Amino acid sequence: MNRLTRFIFLLSPLTVMTVACDSSSAKAAEDAVDPFETIAANPFITHMYTADPSAHVWEDGRLYVYASHDIDPPRGCDLMDRYHVFSTDDMVNWTDHGEILNSSQVEWGRPEGGFMWAPDCAFKDGKYYFYFPHPSDTKWNDSWKIGVAVSDKPASDFKVIGYIEGAPAEIDPCIFVDDDGQAYIYNGGGGKCFGGKLKDNMTELDGPMQPMTGLEDFHEATWVHKYNGKYYLSYSDNHDDNWKDGVKGDNRMRYAMSDSPLGPWEHKGIYMEPTDSYTNHGSIVEFKGQWFAFYHNSNLSKHDWLRSICADKLYYNPDGTIRMVEQTH
Repeated sequence: MNRLTRFIFLLSPLTVMTVACDSSSAKAAEDAVDPFETIAANPFITHMYTADPSAHVWEDGRLYVYASHDIDPPRGCDLMDRYHVFSTDDMVNWTDHGEILNSSQVEWGRPEGGFMWAPDCAFKDGKYYFYFPHPSDTKWNDSWKIGVAVSDKPASDFKVIGYIEGAPAEIDPCIFVDDDGQAYIYNGGGGKCFGGKLKDNMTELDGPMQPMTGLEDFHEATWVHKYNGKYYLSYSDNHDDNWKDGVKGDNRMRYAMSDSPLGPWEHKGIYMEPTDSYTNHGSIVEFKGQWFAFYHNSNLSKHDWLRSICADKLYYNPDGTIRMVEQTH
């Protein structure tokens, strides 16, 4: 176990809003729910390269982040392997719980290994379920599966028990467990996003997954959370396909809202501008009364495929829309 203590700083109040609203009431609400005067400097993990942070708060009260791992020296995203888990109880001091899974432990996986991309984790009935995308064949782009590993602990002893039969051959799994205990699974990439129900065993689909409708410019990185009775689906867009004055754009983070966990969704806009990395992949979670946006950048390495995970405070407008997240360093 490696105890990490980073320099801390005082976050300045955010002043940019995604829609017009009463700025004084928004600021008052911000002050009323914000218990964190300081959080760790970004990136908050610096001893290794990490990406695609999936953040959850479990029953022990700690916040856990499940991240993918960029291997140095980089060679694109095909070398990604060896998932780690990090946790905190104060957003200042972070613990690396070590490696929890690698491609050599996946019996049905690609013989050459690698390609352990953005994961997620869920808790139900005393068990932790870790979901990860991994190809089952050398022809990796045609053989993606959503693997499942299970443990009695949130950050160790995960054992691969199979994969989600019938899930689309896509990447970036996201698991959302609603207030009534019903679990939903999402995945997608290359402009396609799917969602569906999971059975109580958390390893089988309860009916086919369906395309998510109403999303604008979807690329990948699905994340679903709930706030004030509304469902939010956030994702990275295709801004990296845009060129302006010879400069290539990078992924922005967008979101949509719905009255149902499976849509239809209503696109609401962008909540995070590009980082200094070619990609972005994020999660949104509430911790001790404060909402946070997790994401990654290339601030440490200055290389697109050596990324580092970050976190900043996230705020809602009175109408439930999300204010633009201020990226800090």
